[in-house]
Amino acid sequence: MLHLSKVAFSCASVETLERRQLKRLKDGAVAIVTRFRPKRAEELLAGGSLYWIIKRRFVARQAILDFTTNPRDGRTIIRLAPELVRVRLHAMRAHQGWRYLEAADAPDDLDGAPHGIDALPPALLGKLAGLALL
Repeated sequence: MLHLSKVAFSCASVETLERRQLKRLKDGAVAIVTRFRPKRAEELLAGGSLYWIIKRRFVARQAILDFTTNPRDGRTIIRLAPELVRVRLHAMRAHQGWRYLEAADAPDDLDGAPHGIDALPPALLGKLAGLALL
């Protein structure tokens, strides 16, 4: 299975990302616009997700529903499921645009009550990450 990773630009927390995604919700999907259609799009449609990076950490994912093309400018629209699934915090270098993410490198979903580092308040996690302590 193949996934994508993308930095949640200007998002300070998962809660900020959730609010942003609610504003983009239309017809049961969240649309993300990108210049180029992934060459491995068919692999991504076989159960892939887009993993979000905030402050150099994977924090959540959304299932990829499909890819469409904007007829006005030819850009690719990645349609995502509206559910934002939190994942175990996992360090990741920031990058521009999206990158492929192999299933073996993807963090696990955060099932049930958080524990360990995942149980820390988001504001504290952000401060610790900003100080490069996480």
